[in-house]
Amino acid sequence: MDLDDLMPRNQKPKPRDLSLMSVGDLRDYIADLQAEIARAEAMIASKQSSRSEAEKWFKS
Repeated sequence: MDLDDLMPRNQKPKPRDLSLMSVGDLRDYIADLQAEIARAEAMIASKQSSRSEAEKWFKS
Protein backbone atom coordinates (compact mmCIF):
# COMPACT_ATOMS: atom_id res chain seq x y z
CA MET A 1 0.00 0.00 0.00
CA ASP A 2 1.22 3.48 -0.89
CA LEU A 3 1.32 6.11 1.87
CA ASP A 4 -0.45 8.55 -0.46
CA ASP A 5 -3.50 6.29 -0.28
CA LEU A 6 -3.78 7.03 3.44
CA MET A 7 -3.81 10.82 3.03
CA PRO A 8 -7.15 12.60 2.55
CA ARG A 9 -7.57 13.67 -1.07
CA ASN A 10 -9.22 17.03 -0.42
CA GLN A 11 -6.81 18.25 2.22
CA LYS A 12 -6.48 22.04 2.17
CA PRO A 13 -2.96 23.40 1.82
CA LYS A 14 -1.43 24.92 4.91
CA PRO A 15 -1.30 28.75 4.90
CA ARG A 16 2.05 30.32 4.16
CA ASP A 17 3.97 32.06 6.91
CA LEU A 18 3.52 35.65 5.72
CA SER A 19 5.76 37.09 8.43
CA LEU A 20 8.82 35.79 6.58
CA MET A 21 7.92 37.56 3.31
CA SER A 22 9.03 41.03 2.26
CA VAL A 23 6.56 43.68 1.14
CA GLY A 24 7.47 42.99 -2.49
CA ASP A 25 7.03 39.28 -2.02
CA LEU A 26 3.66 39.85 -0.37
CA ARG A 27 2.52 42.01 -3.31
CA ASP A 28 3.64 39.30 -5.75
CA TYR A 29 1.83 36.69 -3.67
CA ILE A 30 -1.37 38.76 -3.74
CA ALA A 31 -1.06 39.19 -7.52
CA ASP A 32 -0.64 35.43 -7.93
CA LEU A 33 -3.69 34.77 -5.75
CA GLN A 34 -5.77 37.30 -7.69
CA ALA A 35 -4.76 35.65 -10.97
CA GLU A 36 -5.77 32.25 -9.59
CA ILE A 37 -9.12 33.65 -8.42
CA ALA A 38 -9.74 35.11 -11.89
CA ARG A 39 -8.89 31.75 -13.45
CA ALA A 40 -11.31 29.94 -11.12
CA GLU A 41 -14.07 32.49 -11.82
CA ALA A 42 -13.55 32.05 -15.57
CA MET A 43 -13.89 28.28 -15.17
CA ILE A 44 -17.10 28.73 -13.17
CA ALA A 45 -18.52 30.99 -15.90
CA SER A 46 -17.56 28.45 -18.57
CA LYS A 47 -19.17 25.58 -16.70
CA GLN A 48 -22.34 27.57 -16.04
CA SER A 49 -22.56 28.47 -19.72
CA SER A 50 -22.13 24.83 -20.74
CA ARG A 51 -24.80 23.79 -18.28
CA SER A 52 -27.20 26.44 -19.57
CA GLU A 53 -26.68 25.22 -23.13
CA ALA A 54 -27.29 21.62 -22.10
CA GLU A 55 -30.46 22.58 -20.22
CA LYS A 56 -31.80 24.29 -23.36
CA TRP A 57 -31.50 21.02 -25.27
CA PHE A 58 -33.21 18.92 -22.64
CA LYS A 59 -36.05 21.36 -21.96
CA SER A 60 -37.12 21.42 -25.61
